[in-house]
This record gives sequence, structure tokens and C-alpha cells, in this order.
Amino acid sequence: MQSMARFLAIFSFETQEQPDMCKLCWTLLILLVLAVAGVAYKVIVVGKVELAEDGRQALKLTPGERNLVLGEMRDFLVAVQGIIEATNREDMGAAAAAARRVGMAAQTAVPPALIAKLPLEFKKLGFDTHRKFDALALDAEQLGDPGHTRGQLATLMGNCIGCHASYSLVAEGAGQ
Repeated sequence: MQSMARFLAIFSFETQEQPDMCKLCWTLLILLVLAVAGVAYKVIVVGKVELAEDGRQALKLTPGERNLVLGEMRDFLVAVQGIIEATNREDMGAAAAAARRVGMAAQTAVPPALIAKLPLEFKKLGFDTHRKFDALALDAEQLGDPGHTRGQLATLMGNCIGCHASYSLVAEGAGQ
């Protein structure tokens, strides 16, 4: 019972010896937690975004980050072309290979600093697109149905259209 009393005394707001010091510690801890939560909200949810002249959200990136994202988008287009070509030939192995190249494994090359600048909805859309390419690859191999794969591709392209309708990529220091 004595150890329980000691435990409660340590973690109570006030101790008999130093009530003001304990209040100060708790106040500082609460302020620190709020600051960390604010930074986390900015990094995870908001990102580095401005409103573009055309009404879309302008993602402010360094030129290198912008090129990386644009390169990923070009990789998506190459995969889409490869999937269409492969399904037209009914070569589902080639369709799966094209899709797999831009699946979730492709995300390992994205630096954390870039991810921090992107708003949460953009991140969700990007991760969902990679997952959909992985699902398409798996179904292409397992089902072998070109029509099903083209249907999945049509759904996946909705992510591309949604992204391009919502966001523009602006190099920091450049105009919109």
C-alpha cells in the first residue's frame, strides 16, 4: 500500500515538497505536447500548399521534388500504356509486370521531406493509386481476364484525373 501512495505522489499535480515546480513541469509538458501536435498536423495533414490561380491546390516543392513527382506520374503513364498494349494482346503476364513496376514497392524512393510537404488527401490518393496498380497486377496474373484488367485500369485512372483536377505542382520560387 505504501508503494501505491508513493506512485500517486510522484504522478500527482502537486507534491508536498515542491507544488510550484510540479505545476511548472506539467504546464511545460502540455505546451510541448501541443507544439508537437501542431507540427504533426502541419506535416501530416496540411503540407505545403497554396491556392493556385486556377482554383487547384498548388503544392510548393523544390525543383528536385517537383521533378521526382512528375517522374512518378510519367512512370504511371508508361505503366498504363503497357497495360493497355498487353491486354490488347491478351498477355496478362506483361500487364501484371507493367502494373507491378509502379505498385507500392515504387514508394520506397520518395524522401520523407517530400512526403511532409504533401497534404494528406494527396498522400491518400497517391498511396491508393500504388495499391490499385498492385491489385491490378495480382488480378491480371490470377484471373487472366483482359476485360477485368481494363475495368480496373479505368477505375485507377479516376485517381489520376482526380489528382490532376485538384493539384498543381509549383517549384518554390516560381510563379504559378
